[in-house]
Amino acid sequence: SGIEAATVAWHPLNWEPVAFSEIEKFPSAVLKHHYPQTPNLGDMTKFKEWPDANINVLVGGTPCQSYSVAGLRKGLADPRGNLMLTYIAIAGRYRPEWVVWENVPGVLSSEGGRDFASFLGALTGRHVECPPGGWSNSGIVPGIESAYGVAWRVLDAQYFGVAQRRRRVFVVGHLGN
Repeated sequence: SGIEAATVAWHPLNWEPVAFSEIEKFPSAVLKHHYPQTPNLGDMTKFKEWPDANINVLVGGTPCQSYSVAGLRKGLADPRGNLMLTYIAIAGRYRPEWVVWENVPGVLSSEGGRDFASFLGALTGRHVECPPGGWSNSGIVPGIESAYGVAWRVLDAQYFGVAQRRRRVFVVGHLGN
C-alpha cells in the first residue's frame, strides 16, 4: 500500500477511499496514519465477509512476485498470483463502474501469456487467448454487456515525475463495455 498512491493521486478530485485491503503490518500502520477514518478490511481472500458498500472505482495491485521475471514465475499456480482472480471476484461482488489493476510487465508473459488472458477473459466475459507473438504493451478487449470492456498499457513511473524506472501494466475497465 505504501502511501496509497491512487488515493493521493485522486485528492484533487475530492474522491474518498471506501476501504483498504492490506495484511502487512507496516503498510497497515502507514494507511492508518494517513487515513484514520478509512477501514482496513485486511485479507482480500475474506472479501465475502466484508460489508456491503457502494464502490465506483475498484483499485488493486495484487502481489507481483509470481509474475516478475526476477521471481519463480509460478503465475496463477502461486497463491499470491492467484489473488489476481480474487480481485476479479471482488469486482464481481461489488460491481463498481470502473476497475483499475496494476502489476509488473512479467504478467504479460507468465505461462506463455495465458495468465493475462485468463485475467482479461474473466473481466470481459469473453474467451481470450494470448495473441501469436505475445501480448503487446497496450491493447483493448471489449467486454460483453454485463462485464467490463478493458484497455491496458505498460507505463514507466520515470515519465510521471518519479525518480526511478518502474514499469507497470495498468488495466482499466468500464462496466458495460
